[in-house]
Amino acid sequence: MAALARPAPLAYGPAAMPAAPGTSPASAPCAPASSTPASHGTAALGTASLGLDEIAARGPFTVYQAAPGYAGDLAAEIGPDLLARRDPLLIARGAPRDLAWAQNTWLSPHAAPIASIGDAARRLKAVQRNWHCVPVGHFRRAALIAEKLPKVAARPLAFPEPAPAAPLGAWTLWDESALLFSPRCSSPFPDGAPRFAEDRETPPNRAYLKLWELLTILPERPGPGQLCLDLGGAPGGWAWVLQSLGARVYCIDKAPLEPRIARLPLVETCRGSAFGLEPETAGAVDWLFSDVICYPERLLGMLRRWLAHGECRRYCCTVKLQGETDDATRAALDALRAIPGSRLLHLSQNKHELTWVKLS
Repeated sequence: MAALARPAPLAYGPAAMPAAPGTSPASAPCAPASSTPASHGTAALGTASLGLDEIAARGPFTVYQAAPGYAGDLAAEIGPDLLARRDPLLIARGAPRDLAWAQNTWLSPHAAPIASIGDAARRLKAVQRNWHCVPVGHFRRAALIAEKLPKVAARPLAFPEPAPAAPLGAWTLWDESALLFSPRCSSPFPDGAPRFAEDRETPPNRAYLKLWELLTILPERPGPGQLCLDLGGAPGGWAWVLQSLGARVYCIDKAPLEPRIARLPLVETCRGSAFGLEPETAGAVDWLFSDVICYPERLLGMLRRWLAHGECRRYCCTVKLQGETDDATRAALDALRAIPGSRLLHLSQNKHELTWVKLS
């Protein structure tokens, strides 16, 4: 899967955007704020109290938004490039990177002083129509700014409806008089989290939402005539999604599929271990899906066998994580990330886990 698009170099800081008509830029520097305590993983760094003027003075930067509870993991992934952190937003020096724990990446961030609530709203509306607020403080003031912006309909998607094509910018008040915003983001969804019109009756569990989200953001998805191998698929949530797209599904799990899923005409099942299936036995498959509960290093070993065999074109696998990231887990994640043409990402439906994707 292609990496995030790299934006052209931009100007940053108070001079990045012109003052709205009838106003003049504020000259006072951004006031520092206390860092937000770490929610999971590595603690916030000492630079978390930097103001936007100080951040902009250090050169180009990128804003990353973490999923609730995982800002610490994102901070650890950013490493020494972290400039500031106010959960769920983390600011890092340099151009955008394809970070696994970033649920949304602000691709063209600007920092600008504001003279008033109306000034902030005018600045944003002068850039584009659609905006979403990610508050990190000054909540009442941010809400008053949001009230002056055009409303953005957030209708739940009816899968397999495609993701919205219209751009959705993101903004926040970093300080009372400091606006941080980006017209372009890596995700078209508010907070990087799509909402779906859920089916609460047909699927055997809620795992289907994870696959709905993944297939909505990928540039391709299974279709009629394609063969999908579903490893560890019981009770059948993923098989239910895949067959709904017209794909044939072969599910392997020690546990049985729910009977009504197993009876679906495009679904076949075999009781057994996902790790006991050799690629040579399976033959050519179009997609390999895995939601198996196992250590990342064991998943890596299985994937290496399949990749070496070369008869599977596309992979979508959940990487289950347990507790704090130890050396073995870190090495496995680095090895997965290093596989050409692949990426690691955290879906909004992921818990303490990542999703590994490799497309042809």
